[in-house]
Amino acid sequence: MSARPANPLIFPLDVPTLEEARAWVERLRGHVGMFKLGLQLFSAHGPGAVREVTRAGGRIFLDMKLHDIPATVEGAARALRGLDLAMLTVHAQGGKAMLEAAVAGAGEGVCVLAITRLTSLPASIDEVAEAARCAREAGCGGVVCAGPEVAAVREALGPELTIVCPGVRPAGADAGDQVRVATPAEAVRAGADHLVIGRPIRDHADPVAAADALLAEALAAYAG
Repeated sequence: MSARPANPLIFPLDVPTLEEARAWVERLRGHVGMFKLGLQLFSAHGPGAVREVTRAGGRIFLDMKLHDIPATVEGAARALRGLDLAMLTVHAQGGKAMLEAAVAGAGEGVCVLAITRLTSLPASIDEVAEAARCAREAGCGGVVCAGPEVAAVREALGPELTIVCPGVRPAGADAGDQVRVATPAEAVRAGADHLVIGRPIRDHADPVAAADALLAEALAAYAG
């Protein structure tokens, strides 16, 4: 497996304003390992949103889900080079040439992650594993996949590449609009490196305590 992060939790900043994003970063900084900045905040505030979160002390997983012809994706990824990004997402369905273009555009220092299949949609293990193999061959740093597919994806990728698992929920929690979910322990034991966890933290009466409990579960699973 790729080098395990000290804190595998990624908190999505699914909020409309920079003020709310900054408040969440200040609240959870040190309790989660990274912040996912997606289409909502980026569409409203552009690269300035990334800079604001970085200034507030957050490491950035920019979830752009790029998917277009290779030249366009390479240009988009290259345009993001001035930002301090840890990870950037593209859609594996764009094909190997598009994934290669994304890697070339992003440059060194950014882990390009191929999204195998959205967790709001059904998917077969074979389909997801094939997307992961394509991402590996294209030079991506890893993939995003749902918990039920992590073990098969880890086998397809080998030990070195990164797996980010969204749709993570504590046992017994409401899955919301996610079809394919897993608990933190299940995802980690299957081979995930990072866990995207939003609502179980955001909607909790004590978000910091919720994050700490989820982190403890994940780290215990790593140790086990």
